[in-house]
This record gives sequence, C-alpha cells and structure tokens, in this order.
Amino acid sequence: MAIDARDAAGFYATPLGRLTADLLRKKLAALWPDCHGLTVLGLGFTGPYLNLWQEQARCVAVSPAAMGAAPWPAGCPSLSCIAEEDALPFADLSIDRILLVHGLEHAGHVRRTLREAWRVLKDNGRLIVVAPNRRGMWAYMENTPFGHGQPYSDMQLSRLLQSQFFHVESRQEALFAPPFDWGVLRKSFHVLEAMGRTLAPQFAGLTIAQAIKDVHGIIPARPRRAGRRVLVDAGG
Repeated sequence: MAIDARDAAGFYATPLGRLTADLLRKKLAALWPDCHGLTVLGLGFTGPYLNLWQEQARCVAVSPAAMGAAPWPAGCPSLSCIAEEDALPFADLSIDRILLVHGLEHAGHVRRTLREAWRVLKDNGRLIVVAPNRRGMWAYMENTPFGHGQPYSDMQLSRLLQSQFFHVESRQEALFAPPFDWGVLRKSFHVLEAMGRTLAPQFAGLTIAQAIKDVHGIIPARPRRAGRRVLVDAGG
C-alpha cells in the first residue's frame, strides 16, 4: 500500500526527515554531479531530492495516483503530475535520468513500473533506485515513509532490476542510525552512519542502486531462414 504523499511531506518536515534528506542528497549528488541540459524524471515522492538538479536540468516529478500529490517545496519550480506508474505520459527514449524514491516499494505492479522506466529512459540514460533494505530497521518502523510497502535485500533488488533488462553498475548503503526522532540520536546521526557503514553494512536502512539499460539483453535473435518444405504423397 502506497504511503500518502502528504504524510511523506510531513516526515521530511521533521528534524529526522531533514537529516535523512540531507544524507541522501549528498549521496545522490555524488552519483550524478552534472546533469546540465538533461531531463531528470522523479518517480514516487522525490520533492526533497529533485531540486538538486533544478538549476542544471529540466526536472519532472511524477507521483503515483495511489500516493496523491503534495506541494513542491518553496523556491523549487518544476513540472509535476500524477500518473499511473506503469503508464507514464512520456514518449519512448525521452528521459536522461530517472530517480525512483518512495516508489518501488509502493508500486502496485513492480515489474510493469520498471518496464515503463526502461521504455522512457534513453539508451545511454541512468536509473537510481532508493529502496528500504529488508534487513534494516527502517523497513519496519512506520514513522517514516520507508517503513511502508515492500522492502528488498541487496540481491533481491539487483535480480529484480536485471530481470527487467537493467544492468546494476553500483550499490551502496545508507541510514544506519535508528529511525527514531530523539534528540540524543539526532545529535549522533552522522557518527552512527559512519560506524554502521564500517561495522554492520548489511543492516543499513536503505539500498541505493544505480543502473543502466541493458540494451543488448533484449535484442532478438536473427530470424531463422525457412527450410525447404518437402511434400510427401502418403497415398502410395
């Protein structure tokens, strides 16, 4: 079941939500440092992150119909719409980058959602999926948007992307601090993040996977030439 977009916006207005957004924004900016002249599509609830590239790129946000819409943060002009995630209103090969946050775990039809992302993404385009980690605490705490929907292990996420003709180029983990909005934990947020990455990477709250299209994986085999047909008279 998809989380309501206004509930997600409410989380990002909290101190814990702001720390979460700041951490993920740094990781996303490192993955895509230069998007000048590109079209960047955000699927799910991506308002806290798309504005990373608003001065470089044409940013478009699509919220799933089941999630509803939430207002963009002030000072973040962009295009936004509500659509079914498995029926995107974009032409084939029209998008340079796709960011999927609070989207995959809430999708009603996961594979069709990824097929649509594959369809609209250019052949040299890139996809980032941010998904809750099945082993992490964040996937089971409903006080954050990551505690709703279907979590994935690293291998499950990789296999899912590969099954929809994406090649995973890199994976990294994030969110090792517990998902509690307590003052003492917030003050230790970045310390816990560094410790968790070193001591227990398998228990991260999130997996961030970057993938490209595997265009060679779907090229059909060359059609086989028809052989000679021999007619046999079975009447003797």
